[in-house]
Amino acid sequence: MVLKSSPSPNVDQPHYQGHRQRLKDKFRVAGADSFADYELLELVLFEAVPRTDTKPLAKYLIERFGSIQGVFAASPALLKEIKGVGDNVIHTLKLHHATQGRCLREEIKRVNVLQSWQQVIDYCTATMAFDDVEQLRILYLDQRNQVLDDVVQQTGTVNHTPIYPREVMKRALEVGATALILVHNHPSGDPTPSRADIDLTIKIQRIADDLGIVLHDHVIIGKGRHSSMKSLGVI
Repeated sequence: MVLKSSPSPNVDQPHYQGHRQRLKDKFRVAGADSFADYELLELVLFEAVPRTDTKPLAKYLIERFGSIQGVFAASPALLKEIKGVGDNVIHTLKLHHATQGRCLREEIKRVNVLQSWQQVIDYCTATMAFDDVEQLRILYLDQRNQVLDDVVQQTGTVNHTPIYPREVMKRALEVGATALILVHNHPSGDPTPSRADIDLTIKIQRIADDLGIVLHDHVIIGKGRHSSMKSLGVI
């Protein structure tokens, strides 16, 4: 009797190939909730890095930028400083970030934003919280408090955004808005309003009142936190 030897394992197959397939199978069967953040990021990096173990890079990126959201929102310049991050990785991360922002924006366009406030905060956090310069976003609303227009009206420096009330109200009149929400980010991550933030809110509210437009809130977005001028009693 001739005994057949069992096939020998493919010693040339990198160890991470099996790991990748196991992660894909786990995602298909158990879904995203069963994953750690770095594992989800690994799956994303599979698209950009076809022949390398992406686990160490995924873990380091989250450590460096604080969260998976911080990784997606990180600037290309900062990402390029990291070993193992090339143009393909940057393209993939920025594409996922843009897609996430677009989906969240489409969601808030279909709802009464005052009744779906957390969706507004999630959208603004995803699109603004990790920017390295300040920007002013304005949500112009109709009588049903649905979004008519979503405009980044100004972009500034690391700690200042020039805000021109005339331009804010000009666009409101153009689109026929009856209400608006101001949102700006603090790149420092601390959403505590400055004295200038408070004074500007009061000024814009006064102008809006004269035009019959309601200023619902002025929200400051930080990293994982936000502050609301309405909640603080400024409005």
